[in-house]
Amino acid sequence: MKKNKKVIFNGVFLVVVFALTIYGVFHGEDLESMMDAIRSADKRWLAPGLALVAFFIWGESIIIWYMMRSYGIKLKKRTCFLFSSVGFFFSCITPSASGGQPMQAYYMKKKNIPIPVSAVILMIITITYKLVLVVIGIGVAVFGRGFLHQYLEGILPVFYLGLALNIFCVTFMTILVFHPLLARTFMVWGLKILEKLHILRRKDGRLKKLEDSMDAYRDTAAYLKTHSKVIANVIGITFVQRMAMFAVTWFVYRSFSLSGTGFWTVLFLQAVISVSVDMLPLPGGMGISETLFLTIFAPVFGTLLLPGMVLCRGLGYYGELLISALFTIVAQLTIGQEHDSKERESYE
Repeated sequence: MKKNKKVIFNGVFLVVVFALTIYGVFHGEDLESMMDAIRSADKRWLAPGLALVAFFIWGESIIIWYMMRSYGIKLKKRTCFLFSSVGFFFSCITPSASGGQPMQAYYMKKKNIPIPVSAVILMIITITYKLVLVVIGIGVAVFGRGFLHQYLEGILPVFYLGLALNIFCVTFMTILVFHPLLARTFMVWGLKILEKLHILRRKDGRLKKLEDSMDAYRDTAAYLKTHSKVIANVIGITFVQRMAMFAVTWFVYRSFSLSGTGFWTVLFLQAVISVSVDMLPLPGGMGISETLFLTIFAPVFGTLLLPGMVLCRGLGYYGELLISALFTIVAQLTIGQEHDSKERESYE
């Protein structure tokens, strides 16, 4: 019952945010002119942009495949691509991308991958994923002062808030991994405060569950200490993966035959949006991403700003959602059915 309520809540929340986003972005706009501009875009530039979205999903599957091999678990790359697709699909449709990794662990379990192993791998992916954003964000903040004031003057508070939240998240997860005793103290203290404020009801066994969850952090610390080369390679792959997604905006820019703004400028402007919205509790950063795009890219796209935003979000978010949704269906029809068939055979 609780699971059904959560699914219904997430579904309603997604629909409401989507409806408000559509209204906020398109209210009062000349939709016919926008559609004419979109139809005029050169599809030869859009095709590589869509390919980069697929590459983005594939990049995580390579990380999963690579790290599984370090555990001695041999999987086919197409199976890892299905794991990756499941993660991105549920991350796209749940607040703060909270549903992706639990569903990945669920499907990995169906392939007989132990929960402690999947927990470590998914945690490292999360840390490196956000670490790359932090490095980019700090790089822009420290070395791009002129860039900040030229393009980001109106959204600097949002950018700094997003950067601060990502730094906090990476720092907190690192503490959890390398200082489990300190982390336990913080989490127990936080749990008691939430119970005193009646945000959480007092429950016997909750502390025990909390302590059991710390095992995953201890396992992650042990893995990091003994697989430093693997981690360095994962960070490198993650950096390329994220840059590929940011580059989609440049291909949309060129599809309108626009020029005058360089590739790296467009790429880092898109990176700024990701840094700003990554930690916000909205599915896919919906609503705020569109607003930031219309603010930041106004001098870049000019009169083609709205159709540019529609194509960029169409490829970068909705394209990712569609591709990952299709392969999530494949995962359910293959991994899910394969597991159910084995269970029936065992029962018989």
